[in-house]
Amino acid sequence: MTNELDRTILELKAELGNAHPDERRQIEAELEQALAEREILAAEDEGRVSAERPF
Repeated sequence: MTNELDRTILELKAELGNAHPDERRQIEAELEQALAEREILAAEDEGRVSAERPF
């Protein structure tokens, strides 16, 4: 999952560099979401947060 997510992030960054202004907001939102997802996965791997529900 992480390799696929990293690839997606790289692709989004590349698209952002060549994006039409009308598409920039959408690509930035997708990139932000992918980066947040990667951070959550890293935090779970490092034990900083639990993937289990509290209840």
